[in-house]
Amino acid sequence: PETGRLALYLLGLRATCPLPEPGPQRLLVTWLKYYLEEDWAGSRRHGQPLTSYYQYSLGVLALCVHRKRVREEVIHRLLAAEHHGRFRHTGGSTVDTEAVAALAFTCLERERLVGSRLAAELQAARRRVRRRMVEVQDLDGFFGNVYSTPWAMQVFIATNTCRTQPAYSRAMAALLENLDAFTTAATMAQVLPVLHGRSYLDIASMRCQEEPDTLMPISAEPPAEMLGNMTVRLVVECPKPRCPQHRLYDRTVSAPAGASLLDVLRAAAMQGPPNFTFVTQDTSQGPFLSRVLGMEARQQQRSYWQLLTAPGTSLQMGVADYRPHDGETLILRLSEW
Repeated sequence: PETGRLALYLLGLRATCPLPEPGPQRLLVTWLKYYLEEDWAGSRRHGQPLTSYYQYSLGVLALCVHRKRVREEVIHRLLAAEHHGRFRHTGGSTVDTEAVAALAFTCLERERLVGSRLAAELQAARRRVRRRMVEVQDLDGFFGNVYSTPWAMQVFIATNTCRTQPAYSRAMAALLENLDAFTTAATMAQVLPVLHGRSYLDIASMRCQEEPDTLMPISAEPPAEMLGNMTVRLVVECPKPRCPQHRLYDRTVSAPAGASLLDVLRAAAMQGPPNFTFVTQDTSQGPFLSRVLGMEARQQQRSYWQLLTAPGTSLQMGVADYRPHDGETLILRLSEW
């Protein structure tokens, strides 16, 4: 199911105040309901959604912003996942998933799309999530990492606690110092509302007839060219017993200075031998590394290609965003979540 992608599209569509042509928009909402039901059926069979709890929560949030009811069984399954800590996965942060779920809970309560008893459960869950976010804030001020921080901050904004919560002020200071990390449309869409003191829940209350048409295109200056080449070491790892060899690839790769990790992978594919192969999939967050040297990361098997720099620092950017430096060791590791 394309739950997350369609949910983000519907949130964006509502935010742009589309012309009153309800037919196509109603059809998209119907599709999102269908995808959410498919995800719910997967959760009932496998103990988790077919996509992820992140996409599952986005679907609930988007339907709520469009003031569409969600079956209580769907909401209860998301509540149970939050209450029993099922958002967690190996070696990763759950802040973004918990934040999106908390925004969905807040929206359902605010728009009065649930009964009073369920609303009380949603309110308690939202408070637990907000408390955990304060507890996991790191010394740099981030909630999880730089990309999950705007999601967490939206929770404080949506619940009117940002002015009384010191953790929010520290996160804003950290965010302002790292705005250059937000280079894709998807990540910009997460951080821009926060910089204006807004959350995605504000989309539901927009008065479209009062919105001025102030969007103006700008011509960005091209980045300065970086001359010369760099050399990086590229390592591909696969855990035992799936891969008895464990290390599948270990070579130095030459690429233009300033190239992205995706450019490095393309350069490795051209430089062989040994032959290096990889496949990416387009997502709303940019290219996603799905297959390396014939080894596929499968969501059904809860596996993904983890991006690291030696000795074991996980990258907080995608393959198209991260720009290695000369002499760096890059590790692609098939991991489970």
